[in-house]
Amino acid sequence: MPLEDDFSDILKKARTGQGLSVGDVARMTGLPGGDITALERGDQPRDRAEVRALAKALGLRAEPLEQIAIEKWEPVAQRMPPWVDMVHGSINGYGVQGYVVHDEDEALLVDTAYNAPAMIELLRRRGLRLIGICLTHGHADHADGIEQILSHREIPVYLGPEDISLLSWRPPTKLFVAPIDGLSISVGRRTVHCLTTPGHTPGGICYRLDDAQHPVCFVGDTLFAGSIGRSNPKELYSTHLNSVRRRVLTLALDYRLLPGHGPATTVEEELDHNPFGAIQ
Repeated sequence: MPLEDDFSDILKKARTGQGLSVGDVARMTGLPGGDITALERGDQPRDRAEVRALAKALGLRAEPLEQIAIEKWEPVAQRMPPWVDMVHGSINGYGVQGYVVHDEDEALLVDTAYNAPAMIELLRRRGLRLIGICLTHGHADHADGIEQILSHREIPVYLGPEDISLLSWRPPTKLFVAPIDGLSISVGRRTVHCLTTPGHTPGGICYRLDDAQHPVCFVGDTLFAGSIGRSNPKELYSTHLNSVRRRVLTLALDYRLLPGHGPATTVEEELDHNPFGAIQ
């Protein structure tokens, strides 16, 4: 699976998140504005010096940015733990993924992948009893379809309260559970821990499982392999960086990070290769 973001996406996210114009970045780097616009449209950088200048201006880590722009880094492929299934979906051709965590015939959904029928079919095929829907945030590609799922069974819907207004369809109020930081959700013998990570949206949540052999964190669009989601609104950019740097990337190195788009990665890989990681 290719990276969700390439060099052009990273530049745009870092620039717009800081409220900088192309002209601002041109003045900071000495590069022509037309060149910067071309890079944001997908042109390849001329050399490492150009990448380093842009990294410095945008507050990004230069070496990881070079690895993505020039060396075409991708994370080592990660296998799903045996108790997690990935479900793929598409919204107007844009791929998205959700997950099913299961143990002892119980299951939790983590995002809908914009593909509720596939989620429902997987539960039926495996004979799993759904006990909750965990939403990392309220955007349609991650949350749409909950009405189809809830028509089969009324269960809790975990979603940051700040994101409820983003939903295209709202469940009954009685079904909402605010996943406050540290809240535990049991599924079979396993425990899911809620991790508040605002930034991509105001109410962003990650969900962590501390398995001895396969620790995982479902990160939604808080983090992608080698990048982050877009901060919505852009004023949340610094909050978003804090969530990535202080909440997600402080987990143990072997945690698998399972995003809503693009390949899985690990904390160790992201500390080494994500341009948005903290600059030492």
